[in-house]
Parts: sequence; structure tokens; C-alpha cells
Amino acid sequence: MKITLSTLSTKDLATFTQRLINTSTSGSYSVINNHPLINDIKSKYADYDAVYTKQTFSGKGRDVNSADRERDSAFINLKSYLSSYRKMSSLPNHQYAEDLYQIFKVHGLDLDRMSYSSQTAQMKKLIETLQTTENIQKITALSLHTAFSEMKSKQNAFESIFAEQAGANAELRQMNSASSIRRDLEKTLKSFLSLITAMKDVPDWQLLYFDTNELVKAAKNSNTAKEKN
Repeated sequence: MKITLSTLSTKDLATFTQRLINTSTSGSYSVINNHPLINDIKSKYADYDAVYTKQTFSGKGRDVNSADRERDSAFINLKSYLSSYRKMSSLPNHQYAEDLYQIFKVHGLDLDRMSYSSQTAQMKKLIETLQTTENIQKITALSLHTAFSEMKSKQNAFESIFAEQAGANAELRQMNSASSIRRDLEKTLKSFLSLITAMKDVPDWQLLYFDTNELVKAAKNSNTAKEKN
């Protein structure tokens, strides 16, 4: 009764383990009732079943990327408007546009191309500067209060989603990895299969050996079929 457990897919290993547990705890084999190895397999399988389908990361990366694009868009729109308006000397308050554009220039006209962390830091400084009483008056005079509010809200939304991602990723990394749990489960399964194989000639163990061997064959056949496909 030989099987290379490491070659089984995550799903096939789960299926094989569940069938082995069901067979061994069916009550048909008194020699294995409450055996420590079976209890250990059940415990490790519960851990494996809980994490083997989980993603390594939180899955929030797409949301973070989307939030970043939205804040980039709000930043670029406001910057571009000021850049164009300041060049139109015939328009009222064009000097206000020039003053505000220079603030954007000081904090970086290419914020949208920075890393998440660098952009966040610079955006916070930019917003803080634009929120002074003097600059708010200029923003209001140019009828840009709504655009400025949108840029602030998009920045806040990004920070919130990014914090959620960081927290979720940290939580996932604190869990034992699926690969580590799988190795522990495989080790216990090998010990259990070795025990049954060693005892196969003992009358009370023979039926358990034959039934378990059928489970092993099914798992191997499943794996072989996938390889052929």
C-alpha cells in the first residue's frame, strides 16, 4: 500500500483524508477506535480544510488599485485645471490658479506615478497646505471647492482600503501556511498507513487494511487520470 501523498492535488488530498477518517471512524474496526493517530489526523485535517483553499493574500489588491486610480484621477483633474487656468491672464483670479498650481508643484506634479506609500505621504501634505484659510479662499474663488473635496475623499478612501488590506494580509501571514499544514497532515497520514500495513497480517486488522488500500488506489487513480489529461 504505497502512495506519494505529495503528488496529490490539494483537493484530492482533502478527499482522501476525509474518506480515510470516515472509514476508520465508522465503528467497523474496533482495533482503531479512538486511536491517537486517527485523532491526530482529524485535528490536522480540520486545520488543513480551513486554509487550503484560502488565498495567500487578502484579495483586496484589486480594490486598492481601483481606489488608487480614482485618487490619481481626482489629483490630475485638479492639477490640469489649475495649469490651464493660470495661463489665461484674461480670466478673473488667474493669479489664484497660479498660486495654487505652485503648491502642487512643490509637493510633486507626478504624485500619481509614485508608490502607494510615497503618494499617500505627499498627498496628505498637499491637502494640509491647500486647507489653510488663505488657500481655501482661493479655491472657493475659483469654484474648485467640489473638486478639492473630491480629491480629499478619494485620498481618504484609499487610505481606508489600504489599511484594510494591510490588516488582512498581516492576519493571514500570522496563520500557519497551507503548505506547512499540509506537510504535517501528510506526515501523520504516512504514519497511519505504515501502521496499517505493518499490521495487515493480524486478523483484526486485515479488513481495515483492505478497505484502506481501496481508498489509496482510488486516490492514485484520480491523480493518474489527471496526469493523462
